[in-house]
Amino acid sequence: MKKIQFALSMMLPVLALTVALCVASQPTLAQSASGSSPNATSQQQPMPDSQNQTAASESKTFTGKIVKSGNKLVLTVAGTTYQIDDQQKAQDFVNKSVKVTGVLDASTGTIRVSAIDPA
Repeated sequence: MKKIQFALSMMLPVLALTVALCVASQPTLAQSASGSSPNATSQQQPMPDSQNQTAASESKTFTGKIVKSGNKLVLTVAGTTYQIDDQQKAQDFVNKSVKVTGVLDASTGTIRVSAIDPA
């Protein structure tokens, strides 16, 4: 009987502390939920950017010349140089005028090539 009383006397404070912490954390959880509304607004602000990325991710045609730059082939268009992701396709058009169809990653200046045709 004394073992049970001892166990209860040890467990009761732990149980009380656990309940107190659970109750105390409820307002924090509620604030987090209401605080997520501004975060949701913040997450919505990049939405126009993702819409712009969708528009920017449309395939375009670039007319220029494939040239060697270092150990890579690039497309030069009126003084602007674009990296080409598909070096294999570009290999057949070195020093030739071409129409490159693909999606431009403006942040890296790289065209994801879908086709290269003679100009």
